[in-house]
Amino acid sequence: MGVKCGGAFLVVVVVVVVAASTSGIASANKEWSSVAGNWNKRPRPNATEAASKRFTVGGDQHWRFGFNYTSWAVNNAPFFLNDTLVFKYDPPNDTTFPHSVYLLPDYRSFQNCDLRRARKIGDVGAGGGDGFEFVLRRWQPYYFACGEHGGIHCKDGLMKFAVWPLIRWLY
Repeated sequence: MGVKCGGAFLVVVVVVVVAASTSGIASANKEWSSVAGNWNKRPRPNATEAASKRFTVGGDQHWRFGFNYTSWAVNNAPFFLNDTLVFKYDPPNDTTFPHSVYLLPDYRSFQNCDLRRARKIGDVGAGGGDGFEFVLRRWQPYYFACGEHGGIHCKDGLMKFAVWPLIRWLY
């Protein structure tokens, strides 16, 4: 009698495990409807391109000396692939400091505001009017800083921030 109960229990356990696995697989695959029912379905559009956003760096403060851009980036995160950063700043005149935007190559350069290997992506006149746009096209960290006055704006003026865009899943 003990062997029959043990065998029946084992059958129940196997049935429950198979049912749970099938249910898990079916719910994980959102397109699953039948064994042969998916042969003519069209792929969904790329959600990364369809839902990209535009962010004005600094919000209504724009790109200026003394604003904490690291806090701005944290408060506006997450950023995704194909999102656009818009840099707006006043062109140089008698009442404003000139600003620029550099893309730093690595975290160490970012920490030290070392602009020696940085690439200028926006000169002092680029931020006027509607500003200029930078699209986050690759899945990598991006380090931005103001390069004016030998990096003083980056070091003392908090004009630096980093973002690492995420991949926007399709579903």
